[in-house]
Amino acid sequence: MKIGCLSDTHLKRPDPILDHILNDLFAGVDMVLHAGDIAAYSVLEWLQEKGVIAVCGNMDDYEILDRVPQVRTIEAAGKQISLVHGWGSKERLAERILAKFSPDRPDIVVFGHSHVPFWGEVDGTYMFNPGSASQNRFIGAGTVGILEIGEQTVHGNFVSVGE
Repeated sequence: MKIGCLSDTHLKRPDPILDHILNDLFAGVDMVLHAGDIAAYSVLEWLQEKGVIAVCGNMDDYEILDRVPQVRTIEAAGKQISLVHGWGSKERLAERILAKFSPDRPDIVVFGHSHVPFWGEVDGTYMFNPGSASQNRFIGAGTVGILEIGEQTVHGNFVSVGE
C-alpha cells in the first residue's frame, strides 16, 4: 500500500502546487494524509473533496479546528497509523509526540510542524514527517512523502515538490 503524506501547506487558497502534489506526485497512491497547518478553510474543503484525511495544526483557524480533529488513528494495510500535527520546538519533536500515545502506541505516526522531513524508528514506532509542502525554510524546496507498507516492511520516502 502507498500513502501520500503532506503537512504544513500554509496556503490561503487551493493552488497549482496542491494540484501538482495530488495529481502528479501522489499519482497511484491508495490514500492521502495531511498532518495539519492547512491554514485556510477553502484549502480544507478542497482537500476533503479529494478524499484527503486531515488533522488540524497550530496555525489553523477555528473554522478548521471545528471540522477536523487534532489526532486521528486509522488502520491501513494491517497497521495502526496515527496522524497528528505536533507542537513546540523541532528538537526531539518525534519523541514528544510519541510520548502522547503511551501506552497504546500505533505502528506508525505521521506528523508535521517542524517543516523538517524525518523518517525513522523511535522506541519501536515508525515516525514520518514529510516536511512542509510549501514553506521548507530549513532545507529549501518543499517536500512531501510517500509511505510504502508491505506485509513485513514499512518505508518512508521524501519527494521534492519542485516545479
